[in-house]
Amino acid sequence: MTQPSPEHDLRFPVGKFDLANYSSRAENINTIANLPPNISTAVDGLSDEQLDTRYRPEGWTLRQTVHHIADSHANSIIRFKLALTEDEPPTIRPYYEDRWAELADSRLPVDVSLQMIDAIHTRWVDLLHSMIDSDFQREFIHPETGNWTLEKALAQYAWHSRHHTAHITGTRERHGW
Repeated sequence: MTQPSPEHDLRFPVGKFDLANYSSRAENINTIANLPPNISTAVDGLSDEQLDTRYRPEGWTLRQTVHHIADSHANSIIRFKLALTEDEPPTIRPYYEDRWAELADSRLPVDVSLQMIDAIHTRWVDLLHSMIDSDFQREFIHPETGNWTLEKALAQYAWHSRHHTAHITGTRERHGW
């Protein structure tokens, strides 16, 4: 069996998203609930220079990664709310995450986004706990990737939480921070 390249490992430190690996709703909700303290711990004590280190060649800095999580998860809770409140599956608006990561607010101190992540996840977890089985079967439509049930979206964002936390913790480990 061929080993993945180091670039591949750095890009997908927890592997690519695979719905089969995230079958427990409770586990996925727990991952979402634990992201705020996990990401705070991952960046705790890092200097500005360390936060401005890329997690892989041509990848984002650790600072951009934290800000990306806030942007992405803010979009996600809105997608959940749209799917829960619209009569027909709403078509969501994708965004250019790479371009968002280059905007001036992605150079702010990470505490700004850590607070945002904490607030978003407090509300999101409360919403997730209030949902019944049929709510998790509601859908939104992504214009590029098609229909997504909220169950599948939950699994994807649990993966996303682990994925980006591992970018930061892996960078710390490689640099001995």
